[in-house]
Amino acid sequence: MAKVTSFKKLSKKKQKELNAKKRKGWGELKPTVRVVENKKHYNRKRKTRIETDDFIYGAFSFKNQIC
Repeated sequence: MAKVTSFKKLSKKKQKELNAKKRKGWGELKPTVRVVENKKHYNRKRKTRIETDDFIYGAFSFKNQIC
């Protein structure tokens, strides 16, 4: 029969190994990808509202009209 010792009395190395076994990994989830962009921060690469809004281009597009 193996002796059972309390978790607190184990060495730090053994405690670390047991804790690592209990933890679950992220799997296919990548938490760094899910960081939300700060909208107040200036970003020169971000498209403006006019460029991304389909309604404005659809209703008021003068590029395709012949004057």
